[in-house]
Amino acid sequence: MQDLKTICQNACLVAGEAGTLIKTERQNFSMGAVEIKSFNQLVSYVDKTAEELLVKGLSKILPDAGFITEEQTIATEQKEWMWIIDPLDGTTNFIHDLPVYSVSIGLMHQNKVVMGVVYEVNKDEMFYAWQNGGAWLNGHRISVKNNPDLNKSLLATGFPYYDFKAMDQYLNTLKYFMKNSQGMRRMGSAAIDLAYTACGRFDGFFEYGLSPWDIAGGICLIEEAGGLVSTFEGATDCVFSKSIIASSKALYPAFAGVIQENFNK
Repeated sequence: MQDLKTICQNACLVAGEAGTLIKTERQNFSMGAVEIKSFNQLVSYVDKTAEELLVKGLSKILPDAGFITEEQTIATEQKEWMWIIDPLDGTTNFIHDLPVYSVSIGLMHQNKVVMGVVYEVNKDEMFYAWQNGGAWLNGHRISVKNNPDLNKSLLATGFPYYDFKAMDQYLNTLKYFMKNSQGMRRMGSAAIDLAYTACGRFDGFFEYGLSPWDIAGGICLIEEAGGLVSTFEGATDCVFSKSIIASSKALYPAFAGVIQENFNK
């Protein structure tokens, strides 16, 4: 087995380099640089350049690993070790100069996420975790909030922005949580939502219509911070599922129960 702690430390350095690039480019960024990949899916040269930097840096850490990347600057080739990266999670925020976006890196070994890094660029917060090594934020150990009471929880979600087939179920879920929690937040970066849940800023997070690069790094953070992740159906293998529920073990039954009741009718 590889030394996951050392791999994680090196991956944090690469994530920091990508974050510096993103922050620098934001200073003179123009809307004219924005491209439309598909409906409500935006991209710019910053995403692509940051991804190229990440691929180059991570390839040096694990030369034989494959990649799953959002911008497809490198072909996906299935291997024992797989990097799953989002060079700029929260592209729409970045484009509109809303300072909530991140670099997300996950590492899978034989289809199990064993390491995760989420770098919140503007706050300079490096969240990282590796299997059996705990979850950390800038050198300090973090854990999910041990709160079993939905009525005392602050929850996060992501609004559907291209996949609207479950809109009614989503709105019913949102309505319940609005009435039975201390509030809902929508940051615009699933990686940050997961990182904030891992360190206890949020009690729980749910979203559907996601891609592996949105959540791979954050999944490891949640698990190593003592929380639970699952699909809307309750399966624990959710990297490729397009839906995720994340919370503490204490809150999970009540939190997931509401989501599953609405979405699995």
